[in-house]
Amino acid sequence: MSAYEAFSNDFHAYFTADPNVCVNMGVDARLGDLPDPSPAAGEARVVGARALLARLAAFDRSGLDFEQSLDLDLARLKLESELLFETYTFNGRTRAQQCPRAGDEIADGIFLMFINDPRPAAARLENITDRVEKVPAYIEALLARTDTPIQRWVDIDVEKVEGLPELFATVRGWSEQEGWPEHGRLVRACAAAEAALTDYLARLKAMPTTTALHLDKDIAAAITRSRGLEPSLDEIHGFARQFLADIDVTLNALRDTIAPRYDLPADISLVDLHAFLNDRFKVQIRPGHLEDVLTRYEAEREKVLAFIKERDLFPIFENQDMKILRTPDFMAPSIPAGAMMPPPSFRDGVRTSMVYLTLSEELLDEHNDLGIPGMMIHEGIPGHHLQLATASLHPSIIRRHFDALEHAEGWTTMLEDYMLDQGYMGDLTDEARFIAKRDIARIGARVAIDLFFMTGDRDYLDVGTGVDVSAPDPFVAAGALLKAVTGFTDGRVQAELNWYSQERGYPLSYLTGNVLVWRLKADLKAAQADKLSEIEIDRLFHTIYLQSGNMPVSYLRKVFENKGLLA
Repeated sequence: MSAYEAFSNDFHAYFTADPNVCVNMGVDARLGDLPDPSPAAGEARVVGARALLARLAAFDRSGLDFEQSLDLDLARLKLESELLFETYTFNGRTRAQQCPRAGDEIADGIFLMFINDPRPAAARLENITDRVEKVPAYIEALLARTDTPIQRWVDIDVEKVEGLPELFATVRGWSEQEGWPEHGRLVRACAAAEAALTDYLARLKAMPTTTALHLDKDIAAAITRSRGLEPSLDEIHGFARQFLADIDVTLNALRDTIAPRYDLPADISLVDLHAFLNDRFKVQIRPGHLEDVLTRYEAEREKVLAFIKERDLFPIFENQDMKILRTPDFMAPSIPAGAMMPPPSFRDGVRTSMVYLTLSEELLDEHNDLGIPGMMIHEGIPGHHLQLATASLHPSIIRRHFDALEHAEGWTTMLEDYMLDQGYMGDLTDEARFIAKRDIARIGARVAIDLFFMTGDRDYLDVGTGVDVSAPDPFVAAGALLKAVTGFTDGRVQAELNWYSQERGYPLSYLTGNVLVWRLKADLKAAQADKLSEIEIDRLFHTIYLQSGNMPVSYLRKVFENKGLLA
């Protein structure tokens, strides 16, 4: 075994020490365990990351090819990010001490084994029951670690934990239907777990909390660098100001085209035009049957796929699938409208993603005949599903572990415009682009709010909108900006802010990725314009982007350079 292979295997072992990572990535190990929230486990992760980084620093790269050397660069970045998130402090405590995540850590693995695991039911139920039996011990370890948590994060976890009994009931019903011989054991485990969770909620709510959310600016900058983002915080903020200014120009031009088409006043506000289009193109469902929206998404999925195949726009492999599901209650607090869970990277067989859609009467306006195509393009094919399903086929162990957020979100937000440019919406292109631009304005607001939540610098909320963001409560100030920019419902605004606050550096990756992806494509086009047609350049870009695996766009640029395509 070469030194490169040995390191790759040890890197894999380090990141699959977490049982939920094993479930998410399709690794047959630790499936009956819950994550260990103890400080000792956190310290072990720190020690392990430092040891692997030391090996990388001393690694003799002579004899490695370009791809292997790039893998080691990616491994270093991922390990440095892991180390940073385990060790940085604010309010005198680590993030883990202030962020209770019982709802996520208990539910995620159980739900995935129930909904997206090809093994026999008996094997899955055995693992799930093992996990449920370990809930009381997990709760005690989590409470022992938690110290003066952020109040908003407590509220998020409370809401998620309150949805766990529904998950347990679903699993019990499945066990009974399967006639699993140890059904009684599962029933007893669920009862004990629910009692422990009731006690957990009482003790968590009784804890002293803080509303102090912000970090030191140097830590915020380190977080963005750890995600492979080269622009500075101020440069990223500049992206947002320019992006929102450009969108405002585009929206006003679209209004001038759309308003006379429907005999609307020429000076109709953007907000009122948005409301008109939402109503005009709302999905028709049976009263009380929100699930009918899922059927509409399934139809759109097939339409998008047919459009792409007819024009040969993207490389699509056959052994892939996608499930479209209603967001479970325990996940809804962090999924504002829709989300995608990618195929397990280390599982053989059909690469299956799950697209979650959050449905409610309040959110129904956002699932309309103009918005559904954009959501399906973003989350499905050619968006996240195609991108991450393709990346899961990459032979590199290291790349199959990598989660480059701006690579993923830059790709999908680029596609929202690209598919309209290709004529996907036909005669409704203007209307669809108006809705899409109102919606994608969120990624400009996300930059501002992410930077503000991280640093506490209120100037970051100034992105040229003129919105009053003076409220002392950071969530009220941020919510005012987000609602003004996007027109989101109050429920979606709060759900968006929930995950912005917890996923430091993730929200700003959407726009940063969008800018970097368009730049990369423009550079490819400039270098190849005299050699290839525009559609040939598109196909080349899409193929290399998808088939190179998951990595920050700054690293992907090196792939294009190594192929001699940007000269």
